[in-house]
Amino acid sequence: MNNFFRGLIAAWGAKKLGGGCFSTIIIFIIIWVLLGKCNQQSQGATQPVRTKTSICR
Repeated sequence: MNNFFRGLIAAWGAKKLGGGCFSTIIIFIIIWVLLGKCNQQSQGATQPVRTKTSICR
């Protein structure tokens, strides 16, 4: 996920769920990290599996 859209989603969620200044920042960080974790799992699933091959000469 693009960091820009990740930031927009995290900011929107923090605004909706946060009560004050400090809690909004904490919620933003939590959502940012969770979106990053989801992105890593989806990228790992789409990459091909590489195997070691040896070439004998």
